[in-house]
Amino acid sequence: MITGKNYIGSQLKAAGTITLKTFNPLLNTENPWVFTEATEEEIEEAVALASQAFVRYKKCSGLEKAAFLNAIADEILALGDELLVQYCSESGFPKGRAEGERGRMIGQLRSFAEMLVEGSWVQATIDTAIPERQPAPKEDLRKMLVPLGPVVVFGSSNFPFAFSTAGGDTASALAAGCPVIVKSHSMHIGTGELVASAIIKAAQKTNMPEGVFSNLAGGGRTLGASLVKHPLVKAVGFTGSISGGRALCDLAAQRPEPIPVFAEMGSVNPVVLLPDALKENSQKWAAAYAGSITLGAGQFCTNPGLLLAVKGAALNEFAEELTTAIENTQPSCMLHASMQADFEEGILKREAQKGVSRVAQFKGEVPPNHGRATILKVSGEEFLKNKVLSQEVFGPFSILVECDNEAELVQVINTLEGQLTGTIIGAENELQHHQDIIFALQKRVGRLIFNGVPTGVEVCAAMLHGGPYPASSDSRFTAVGTHAVYRWVRPLSYQNWPDDLLPAELQNENPMQILRTIDHKLTRSKI
Repeated sequence: MITGKNYIGSQLKAAGTITLKTFNPLLNTENPWVFTEATEEEIEEAVALASQAFVRYKKCSGLEKAAFLNAIADEILALGDELLVQYCSESGFPKGRAEGERGRMIGQLRSFAEMLVEGSWVQATIDTAIPERQPAPKEDLRKMLVPLGPVVVFGSSNFPFAFSTAGGDTASALAAGCPVIVKSHSMHIGTGELVASAIIKAAQKTNMPEGVFSNLAGGGRTLGASLVKHPLVKAVGFTGSISGGRALCDLAAQRPEPIPVFAEMGSVNPVVLLPDALKENSQKWAAAYAGSITLGAGQFCTNPGLLLAVKGAALNEFAEELTTAIENTQPSCMLHASMQADFEEGILKREAQKGVSRVAQFKGEVPPNHGRATILKVSGEEFLKNKVLSQEVFGPFSILVECDNEAELVQVINTLEGQLTGTIIGAENELQHHQDIIFALQKRVGRLIFNGVPTGVEVCAAMLHGGPYPASSDSRFTAVGTHAVYRWVRPLSYQNWPDDLLPAELQNENPMQILRTIDHKLTRSKI
């Protein structure tokens, strides 16, 4: 039996009273492993250890934290195929997907380590004193970013590696200097346990403080609510549904000391299909979007769930090509039987709406828990009347909205909620003639794509994975890339502080040789 918690120095003090099992959607059966849900005592112990660890961990140098993150990556790789088998058994994903997502998880950890070694991410800013200034002297002021404190990370259902135990939220929070408590997702507890064991080994090998990382298992919302409401927790990271993210935001706001919740939530990721591009190569774009809609059984937050275009022959040809591609795409296994059931229910609900018709659906036999790719169609007029049609269906699904003209298409975009992405498919010379569409999308999305697909989120500094609510709870930040670190820090300013007592990043000699802003100039110079 595997305990419901993992953290440095922990011993199983009392078995939990609630047992949990995970589900293998590909085999359509429960996995044999048994887990115990974390108790209130274990929650309290994990948070207390994290708070104690913060006292020391926030003082660790960038090099020390980088060594820790690289050690985590090494220990995860050392788990080998055992981890991949566990991942596949709890997700239904094939081994290739497991290997790819593990690579992304490792890449994230190492990219944050590189950021820490370079060191300029702290945004050190110095305004030197001018004691002779009249009518009042100018004080010496130095500012940099410092960690918030213990962070709770909620593992996501659809990314057991990249957005879970050692995913982007955990990696960025540890890079910032914040201890992390992970609430493991109930669909892949075993995968989380294995990754957690690697993190713990890495922490011990690099002499990190006890409690710098914890992993707690729980099936319902009680565990998550207890963690968010705990007074020693200072921030929350979440990837999941709008209802789940909003519930956490509300809990955090109601605390005596409100804390930030950085939630990445729902998105239908509208795609605008301009006529010239469809005339030039409708087959190319139909194949690309059939692949994007069905990738990973459609279980991506960037899945293109809304295709927008003006009526015409080019759109009709695209729809025919898309139908052929969808009907020839074999279904993939979804993450859980409950998700597949919700997916089917979502399709039926939308197909029952006024003016909605079916364009395409896979017609062959579908094994249990596999998603049958489906495309529906509706006019722009009916879409504007019905909010149900703009809500996300999690799975291989999209709605084609046929607008009478560009003005109606822009109106459709303007009525959408905030989105992670917005895409324009067009010939390059078309863009200058459709500025209203571009401007409308800019107001609604976090990432604006030209002639591509929204699925596939590059992990780099320029990536923005977030967007206006409800795509994310704070559109100023990203959940992917090294800039994700800025969610877990706050600025702190030192006034007239003795140089030898300042953090190294702010000292006159600049011992870390980082880029700093000194008297309005970006430089690596000493003072």
